[in-house]
Amino acid sequence: VRRVPAGLPGQRLLMARSGLSITMDSRVAVVTIDRPTVLNALNTALMEELLATLMDLGADAGVAVVVLTGTGERSFIAGADIKEMAGKTPLEARAYSELGQEIAHKLETMRKPTIAAVNGYALGGGCEMPLACDVRLASENARFGQPEIHLGIIPGWGATQRLARATNIG
Repeated sequence: VRRVPAGLPGQRLLMARSGLSITMDSRVAVVTIDRPTVLNALNTALMEELLATLMDLGADAGVAVVVLTGTGERSFIAGADIKEMAGKTPLEARAYSELGQEIAHKLETMRKPTIAAVNGYALGGGCEMPLACDVRLASENARFGQPEIHLGIIPGWGATQRLARATNIG
């Protein structure tokens, strides 16, 4: 990963891709979902980048901690990009769900502490990502939810198990 100065003392920009940026401050990698115009909703391309990034950071001996956050005050991750989801075939939707499961599994099993810094809406998959992290920090405006249950759909990335464990009700 190419390291370049980021502008803040001690902080380096590791990578900036469409919808995702990674900065390092000492040995702390901050992965930021950066799609504020769609409340940081997750599309397939972004999720593929996120998984690859988590794999790279997990293998990087220079990284001690991974922090996942979202750009802006309105949303951490507002879930799936519904416009993209509407056009998916059943097989494509399944592949999307499996990709989300892989990301959550990587966050949960990474051999480094993972921290979700939640600001604003954390809905659907955006609620599931913090549940997969070791630590969840929430701002005063954080709002967690699983709106897919109102559509008769279960949370598809493991929240049915992780939510009960995280809240000690099960």
